[in-house]
Amino acid sequence: MTLQDRYAGKNIATAGSQLIGDTPLFELARVGSDSRLLLKMEQLNPTGSCKVRMAREMILAAERDGRLKPGGSIVESSSGNTGTGLAFIAIERGYRFIAVVDNNASRAKLSAMKALGAELRFVGGKTSDKASTIERMRVANEIAETEGAFWPDQHHNPNNNLGYAGLAKELVRDLGTDIGYLVGAVGTGGTLCGTVSELRRLGSKVVSIGVEPLGSIIFGGPARQHWQTGAGAPEGFCVGPNVDHSLIDEELTVGDIDAFTTARVVARKTGFLVGGTAGMAIHVAMKRLPLLERRSTIVVLVCDAGEKYLDTVYNDDWLQERQLLSEPAHRRINRMFEAYRESIRLATHASGPEERSRLVG
Repeated sequence: MTLQDRYAGKNIATAGSQLIGDTPLFELARVGSDSRLLLKMEQLNPTGSCKVRMAREMILAAERDGRLKPGGSIVESSSGNTGTGLAFIAIERGYRFIAVVDNNASRAKLSAMKALGAELRFVGGKTSDKASTIERMRVANEIAETEGAFWPDQHHNPNNNLGYAGLAKELVRDLGTDIGYLVGAVGTGGTLCGTVSELRRLGSKVVSIGVEPLGSIIFGGPARQHWQTGAGAPEGFCVGPNVDHSLIDEELTVGDIDAFTTARVVARKTGFLVGGTAGMAIHVAMKRLPLLERRSTIVVLVCDAGEKYLDTVYNDDWLQERQLLSEPAHRRINRMFEAYRESIRLATHASGPEERSRLVG
């Protein structure tokens, strides 16, 4: 038997869902105290989002308990990432998928769902670009009742949170040590709360930091217009039980300018395009990094890819129309990156050869 014969097919997937998970960690920044900021690169999942993890879990659970029959239909309200994840799983398992959407969603996300065979049902009017979260959920429930489709209801489905148990296990495996801090957008609650719940079940003492757009009511503040999609809840929205505040140690909000500017600076510094909610979480982590105890690790969950936002977050004209393009913000966030580099330089200069090797390595 040749070497090629012996190892043939070892890394070949035969189903798209086999490619979900095992996303890498990337060190974005480090300070002289040897504390580091790592990104969990969830945008490298199929469909470019972590949401495919929970889409799979919700569908498999519905099959197990008989709520979803072979050849059946699925309906969900989505701003895009959950919808794309469900469309992906529906292809593999032979279901029809109906996505209830509005024009606040990124054009790229809408196009991706349609390309994967989803039937798009719009609410909120074709000329409005405001989120219609409450109306989307009402229509999804109506379609489930009148057309017999299975509605996962991601805000209330516990399998949303359970879909991130694997993510937690990957973090423990890849770090080989406990995580000091975990930062992530909250949204439906599944990604952050599901990951933290499993980490703590595994014995982690992680400090969790939940982040929402300024203007979201999830943390109890007043509602206001915001342009970040995939997170945030409007006035009158009933926050589901998947947002478990007992699992969130700190609850912070970030404005659109800081969220989008951080995403754009990360792209220029690393070559990675990340979504606006990832920019929001990274902004919080970058401010926290120099304040951490020596040799701490802070991990940011990068929930989706920035290629979906080329017409918004990475479009100067779109930002200028909404007064979201800020040169002072770009300079400020650039200075944070440069300060981290200077911190490493000074620490390396002041330390011995062994210490220098670890800091720069």
